[in-house]
Formats: sequence, C-alpha cells, structure tokens
Amino acid sequence: MADKLALQQRRRSRLRYQLKLKSGGRPRLSVFRSGRHIYAQVIDDAQGRTLAAASTLEKELRDSLKTGADRDAATVVGKRLAERAIAAGVTAVVFDRGPYLYHGRVKALADGAREGGLSF
Repeated sequence: MADKLALQQRRRSRLRYQLKLKSGGRPRLSVFRSGRHIYAQVIDDAQGRTLAAASTLEKELRDSLKTGADRDAATVVGKRLAERAIAAGVTAVVFDRGPYLYHGRVKALADGAREGGLSF
C-alpha cells in the first residue's frame, strides 16, 4: 500500500497536469499549508520563476496574527499575495490547490486573493 506522501504526490501531479492543459498560459497560484503556517506563490511555469509570494512567516504577519494556522491568517496571506502579484503585472492566474481539498484554509486563501483583485 502506498504511503501518505506518495498519495499526496499522485494527487498533486494529477492536478498539475490538468492545470497545465487548461491554464492558457496564465501563471499558477500554488498553495502549501503546514500545521503551523500557510504559504502561497504565483509561479510562471514557462520561465520557471516565482513572480510573487506571501506566507504567515513574514515578520509583520507573525506580529499581527494570533496564529499562522487559521482561516483569518490564510485570508490575509491571500490579500497580500494579490497585491504583490498585481504589482508584478499579473491579474489572472490558475489556482493550484495542490493535494489539499478546496476547503477551510485553502478556500480562505483563494477568497482573500479574489478580494485582493486576482481573477481565477
């Protein structure tokens, strides 16, 4: 039987393949969540570059948030990422939820990015 990490890797690669087919050249907004923090970045896969990134590890966010592992923190990270992506000239992205369900913190980050001005 496959272990947990192998199953996550299969889900991640299956999703990335579908995103690659349907992206239309748009950058990818990738999400990673751990037990304590949440991270997001906008990646241009054609060039292999990160265009914008935000996480709860940033000093200003660590000081202002109670914890980096709740939906409020994810919403703030989404808004901050949207501001940085728009400053980098990106307005439309494709959302890469990774191996996670579109629920809870991942959904809160997506909603925050939409509120910040990104479209997907």
